[in-house]
Amino acid sequence: MGAAAENLIAEVATRGNLITILSIDGGGIRGLLPGIILAVLEKELQDIDGEDARIADYFDVIAGTSTGGLVSAMLTAPDSQNRPLFAAKDLKDFYLEHCPKIFPQISSGPFAGLRRMIQGFQGPKYDGKYLREIIYKKLGNVKLSHTLTNLVIPAFDIKNLQPTIFSSFAVKCGEGLDVNLADVCISTSAAPTYLPAHYFDALTPRGGKREFNLIDGGVAANNPALLAIRDANKTTKYKNSSRLNFAKVVLISLGTGTTHSPKYDALAAAKWGLTGWLLNQGSNPLIDVFTQASVDMVDLYISSIFQNLHFEENYLRIQDDTLSGDASSLDIATEVNLGNLVKIGEELLDEQVSRVNIDTGKNEPAGQETNRYALKRFARILSDERKLRQESKSNA
Repeated sequence: MGAAAENLIAEVATRGNLITILSIDGGGIRGLLPGIILAVLEKELQDIDGEDARIADYFDVIAGTSTGGLVSAMLTAPDSQNRPLFAAKDLKDFYLEHCPKIFPQISSGPFAGLRRMIQGFQGPKYDGKYLREIIYKKLGNVKLSHTLTNLVIPAFDIKNLQPTIFSSFAVKCGEGLDVNLADVCISTSAAPTYLPAHYFDALTPRGGKREFNLIDGGVAANNPALLAIRDANKTTKYKNSSRLNFAKVVLISLGTGTTHSPKYDALAAAKWGLTGWLLNQGSNPLIDVFTQASVDMVDLYISSIFQNLHFEENYLRIQDDTLSGDASSLDIATEVNLGNLVKIGEELLDEQVSRVNIDTGKNEPAGQETNRYALKRFARILSDERKLRQESKSNA
C-alpha cells in the first residue's frame, strides 16, 4: 500500500457521521441555475461558519457533467492560498460574462436559419476556441489530484466507445491518471454538434502514453449523482465497511432545468431523417432525448432508494421542469435569455421542494418546504458534520 493510500485512509477515518455529496447536471448556459442555487447555499454556510466558508469545505464528493463539471472544477480547484478558486457567488457573473463569447449568436435576418443549417453541416456549431482559452486561463496547470475535495467528472471516449470517468479519489488511490483539470473540463463540455471533441494524452506510471478522444460526459451521465455515489461507496471500503449506508448519505443534486411540456410528437418524428433528428425547432432532438433520459432515470433510481429506505429527507433534488422557448436551449446566450435564466433560478428557490413519484416518474410537491428553506436546513446539517469532523481530528 502506497503512502498516498495510507494518508487517504487516515483522512477517511477522521470523518464524522455522514457522507456528503453534491451533484450538478449538464446543460450548457443553463448552468446559471445551479450557480444561483449554490450561491444561496454557500451564503447560508457563511452565516453559520463565517465568510471564509466555501462549498468545497463541506462535501466529500462533488460530481459534475458538462457545464456542471466546469462549475464543480471552479469550486474545488485551489488558488495560490490553497483555497477554492471561485466562491459560489462568482458563478453567475462568470456565466453572464463568458457565455456570449463561448456561444456567439448568429445575427438575425432573413437568412439566419440557413446560415445555422450550413454551419451545422460544416462542423460544430461553435469552434470552442474561447471556451478552451478561458478554461486554460482559469485552471492553468491544476491537476485532478489538486482538488480540495473528491471530484468526479465524466466524459465519453468516442474511439473506444465507452465512458471515461475522471475521479480525484481514484488518482489518490493510485487507480487513475493525474491529468490536467482543464483538459477534463474541456472534454466533459464537448457536446456533439455544439463543440468540437477534445484530444489529449497523458503519461502512464510505466512511461507509456494514454490517449483520450473525448466528448461531452452528458452522453453517458448527464446527471452524475450515481457516479458520486460510486465514489462515496469506495470510501466505505477504506472504512472496512461492506456497503454504503444510505441512512448516512446526504445528497444535494442540482438540475439545469428542462421541459416536460409537449415539444416533439411521434407523428412528426416518424417522418424525420438525419437532418430532422439533428436540427428541429431550433434544437437537436437526438441530444434532447438522450440527455433528458439520463437525467430522469438517475433521479428516479436514487429517489427509489431513498424513499424505499425512508431516508427521503436526506436527498434534495432541485430541478425546474417547466422551461420553454429560449430558456430551454443549451446555447442561446443572448443578454435577454441569460437574464431570464437568472430570474428563473431565483424564482426556483421559492418553489416547493419536489420529489419524483416513483410510480409515474413525475415530480410532485413534497410538502410545504421551499427549496430555499431546504438549503438552509441542509446548510445546518453540513455545518454540524464539519464541526464534528474538526473535533474528531483535534482529538485524534
